[in-house]
This record gives sequence, C-alpha cells and structure tokens, in this order.
Amino acid sequence: MILKSLMKSAALALILALATGSAAMAADPVKKHRVVFQLNTGEASWGMAMNNVMIMQKTLGKENVDIELVANGAGLGMLKIDTTEGPRLAEAIKNGITVYACGQTMKATKVSEKDLYPGVQVVPGGNLEVMYKQEAGWTYLKI
Repeated sequence: MILKSLMKSAALALILALATGSAAMAADPVKKHRVVFQLNTGEASWGMAMNNVMIMQKTLGKENVDIELVANGAGLGMLKIDTTEGPRLAEAIKNGITVYACGQTMKATKVSEKDLYPGVQVVPGGNLEVMYKQEAGWTYLKI
C-alpha cells in the first residue's frame, strides 16, 4: 500500500513537472546542446521562427547551446536585406546564432549574397546542411 502511494506521488510529480515545463525546459549543465532549425516556409512563419530560436537560446543559455537557422525555399525571404525580421535577425546573429541561406535556392531565385541581411552566411544547399548536422548528432527542428 505504501509503495503504491509512493508510485502515485512520483507519477503525479512527473506529470506536474511536464505540464509546467520545468522538467522539459531545464538545461543539462553538462551537455552542450546543438540544434539546427530549418525554415522553408513563407512570411507567416518568420516571426515564429525567430521566437523559437531566441527562446531556446534564452532558456538554455548562450553558453549551453549552439543554434543554427537554415533557410531554404520560401524561408529564404526572411534572410533578405529588406526582411521584416531584420532587427531580430541582427540580434540573433549578434548573440552567436549562425544563420545560413541555401545557395541552391539563391541560385534558383536569382538572389545574390549582397541581397542578404548582413551576417547571413551561404551554404551550398540548405537540405545538405541539415543532413550534415543530423549526421553529426545535432537535434533537428522544422519550423
């Protein structure tokens, strides 16, 4: 009876921790997290993309996570010089978030490096970059 009561208490505590996010949001103090976000959708998703990237870095701490944002397809527009997300993009880059534009999408849409927001880097292919990061053990998140 006591064991059953303890098990119920432990299960309830776990459910409460997960529901409040405290267990899920706690940073592992030993592990350096590595996350690659892929954005290949249009302007409606850009704000959400920046929210996710910035919140993850803030929650885990800059020193505890490496974050890359890879934009290809319709997501490339967020990285152009005239982006609506310019101030937040600048803040992300300043805070050490690496932002990549897909070279293949740039070629297909006739976008050059001078058309990109300052600090944005170019990779040969956005999907290739994501694949390489996953093969290296990075966590992949699609926006």
